[in-house]
Amino acid sequence: MASTPPAPGAAFSPRLIVMAKQPIAGAVKRRLARGIGTGTATRFYRTTLHHTLMRLGTDPRWRTFLAVAPGHTVREPCWPAWPRVRPIPQGDGDLGARMQALFDAMPPGPVIVVGSDIPAISRAHIADAFRRLGSADAVFGPARDGGYWLVGLKRSPRRLAPFENVPWSTEQALAATCANLKGRKIARAATLSDVDTAEDLEGQRASAERLVRACPKGV
Repeated sequence: MASTPPAPGAAFSPRLIVMAKQPIAGAVKRRLARGIGTGTATRFYRTTLHHTLMRLGTDPRWRTFLAVAPGHTVREPCWPAWPRVRPIPQGDGDLGARMQALFDAMPPGPVIVVGSDIPAISRAHIADAFRRLGSADAVFGPARDGGYWLVGLKRSPRRLAPFENVPWSTEQALAATCANLKGRKIARAATLSDVDTAEDLEGQRASAERLVRACPKGV
């Protein structure tokens, strides 16, 4: 489970959680590395994480948290530092267990969780997802592979637990999560995708490859 819950802040204010793995060679983007090399894949991940926090973490419409794995690295200098972004541990278990723990650790109010390797993600995508969550119990940003790049829960008037027995990294992931929310109102946000393979990188050349070429100094 996630450790110390974040400070409450403004009651019921929207909160965005960006999930990230420690950006070191061999620990991230292994499938992508098989196609473009470990160094380039790691550089791509670091740069995408940097740009994600630069775009999303400076927006005053929500409070942003960077959920890191492994959790013990939360205070290490490997993570991009932004004044409005608070690092927190992801916790233990599979993806579903970690996401559930992050949702449960947040103070009251709507929460959205996204990944850190989605090159096309923008503030407009997050703002739209929070808007849709206003009239729904949950919101999903579908991915083209049957999964999802964004999940948000209103968490009111009761706790929701949609992540049990979900076949992660399969084309059934979104459908299985939605099935766990039977009877709840579900909204759909924009369809985006992460970059897991060299083919994905080629398919998102306009946004993804640009990050590899334009990596900021020191990232």
